Amino acid sequence: MDSFKTKPPIVIAIDGTSASGKSTNARRVAKALNFIYVDTGAMYRTLSWYCLQHKIDVEYERAVAGACTKWKPALECVDGEVHLTVGGYYPAAEIRTGEVSAAVPHVAAVPKVRAWMKKKQRECIRFGDLVMEGRDIGTNVFPETDFKYYLDAHLEERSRRRAAEGVQENLAARDLRDSQRAAAPLMVALGAKVINNSQMSAEETSALILQDIKARLKRDLNG
Repeated sequence: MDSFKTKPPIVIAIDGTSASGKSTNARRVAKALNFIYVDTGAMYRTLSWYCLQHKIDVEYERAVAGACTKWKPALECVDGEVHLTVGGYYPAAEIRTGEVSAAVPHVAAVPKVRAWMKKKQRECIRFGDLVMEGRDIGTNVFPETDFKYYLDAHLEERSRRRAAEGVQENLAARDLRDSQRAAAPLMVALGAKVINNSQMSAEETSALILQDIKARLKRDLNG
């Protein structure tokens, strides 16, 4: 009797620059496909919050690397979203403060942090089919996936979006830090579909991504 083989979970990687609509569109795509949504940026924010809570200097690389090996978070999937919880608690509001936002670029640039995060993020596959958004999903975390998307928009438009959220951030400086960091820098993954949504709504952007995903799945099904 032939053994029954199930297909491995699908991972849809949505990478891109700050304020390019990664989170909004990843959520929309995950909901439309009934996939699990993973915000990897929130994971880095949770570690940043942890460092601030424990008075760890986020600009001191060795201290941040040490904190990453000492903390004991857990992966939890609640209402279709994966979170890192600390002591059973997910600091949803706390990780969105200005203080945490300022700390994240320093924490995320530490090579040992990115190595730890990659391992933890790959473990998310146990929850099933994923839509995972971040800055290095298609290049570093799940480079083997066939579903890679890179979102971008003109700097002026991204700055306008941030301002509309009540956030003042130097996106040009953030882009530079993300693209020049030594560990898993921000770049377009090999084979990724690049979408500049400067003149597009979230509905139009997610519809374009879904159209491409469904076309790819249909081709795979037809062999």
